[in-house]
Amino acid sequence: MGEVGRVLVIFGLLLVVIGGALMLFGRFHLPGDLSFRAGNSTVYIPLATSVIVSIVATIVLNLVFRQR
Repeated sequence: MGEVGRVLVIFGLLLVVIGGALMLFGRFHLPGDLSFRAGNSTVYIPLATSVIVSIVATIVLNLVFRQR
């Protein structure tokens, strides 16, 4: 049970670091991200950003769980 807590703390710290970086550098837009504007409404679909975050999260989680 202690290992699960350690993984959750590491994951939480990683989320805090990523969130802080996004707040400091502003919202970044990759070429694969879609943005639609109509009147007062804006819809933002971060396709490329989601793929990049997914790849990074997969690598990090594989490194964390292979240490066991």
